[in-house]
Amino acid sequence: MAHDEVVKRYSGLARAAMTGETIIDCSADEFDKGCFGTAGYDDIAELPGGAARASLGCGNPVAVAELRAGETVLDLGSGGGIDVLLSARRVGPYGKAYGLDASGDMTELARRNAAEAGAANVEFLHGTIEAIPLSDQSVDVVISNCVINLSDDKAAVLAEAFRVLRPGGRLGISDMVTEGTLDPVRRAAAEQRVGCVAGSLEVAEYRDLLRSTGFVGTSVTLTADHGDGVHSAIVQAVKPAIGPGLEIRPMCEADASQVLAIYQAGLDTGQASFETVAPSWEGFTEGKLPQLRYVAADTETGEVVGWIAASPVSSRPVYAGVIEHSVYVHPGCQAHGIGRALLTAFIAASEDAGIWTIQSGIFPENTASLSLHQALGFRMVGTRGRIGRQHGLWRDVILMERRSSEVGVEGASI
Repeated sequence: MAHDEVVKRYSGLARAAMTGETIIDCSADEFDKGCFGTAGYDDIAELPGGAARASLGCGNPVAVAELRAGETVLDLGSGGGIDVLLSARRVGPYGKAYGLDASGDMTELARRNAAEAGAANVEFLHGTIEAIPLSDQSVDVVISNCVINLSDDKAAVLAEAFRVLRPGGRLGISDMVTEGTLDPVRRAAAEQRVGCVAGSLEVAEYRDLLRSTGFVGTSVTLTADHGDGVHSAIVQAVKPAIGPGLEIRPMCEADASQVLAIYQAGLDTGQASFETVAPSWEGFTEGKLPQLRYVAADTETGEVVGWIAASPVSSRPVYAGVIEHSVYVHPGCQAHGIGRALLTAFIAASEDAGIWTIQSGIFPENTASLSLHQALGFRMVGTRGRIGRQHGLWRDVILMERRSSEVGVEGASI
């Protein structure tokens, strides 16, 4: 279903809700038995009846978003405003709750409900979730309730959510997903039955899209089975944390010259690697995994101030979850926590990707790097004495290793 048709459909539902009707966007039988609407809430008694009647979600994202007093939260596809009003309660008078909806009628309905509730710390915006009308790094939490599945450009939605979140910000979504190998006809029929008109993402596909956007700490938890492989689910993720004025995001080709310049500056110290000259961009990318590459960048200028990337240790399948990493920080930006933030984000992303061991070889003289790695859970495996020559001198390398406590342990799935 095209975007305009989706907006038209939900605008009609909003107008019906404004006349006092209880609205549904899937089959009546499915709505009743599938935990849609207000079935997932236990704290709506004091909300306006109009907000409850217009609830079309498939869960309660507010319950999993861990909202705190004073935070700013954004609801993507806010409909009649039920999740915005609940969020406003939790963030309190010094916080702010935004709602965004592509339907002008839904926005009007939500504003009426907010006025009836006397909610002063809410604001409803008319616009699309693929182009959020808020500035970069302006919210602490993004929630959504059974709306992202309605978009035909889910990658754009998640990219926009990442953009408006502050570092360390959280994503908490109720949405429709699919799991397993499904018959396409039966899957499409099930999606239509539950109102998922643009098609749902498969669980692994959702996680991959979150990771490629830059989110870490990703999880997709199934909450209700609607048959034929279609489920309601809670989707959670975090934007990597870093200091003010900076952002950690996936590395891209446009970063090439800055990444290589920082690489070369590190090599010039003589304490980063046996290498003395940074490779070409082609050589750099050839030796690194396509995922698990991140940069720390200045949000005002776009200047890259640090990077981290992973290389495979072997092509043998048994080592699929073992990688070696490199982390470099601009010489003018060291001792500001950038390396720690990059490595922390990298560890979380690697566990999302099923990596069970991260290793690195570090010169004994590089005490700052050794201390950083030990602080983040790396252990010293041993010293490889006189393993190589640099500028005519034999040098030792300390092998550091971090074994995941989540991936590859007894009982864990990979």
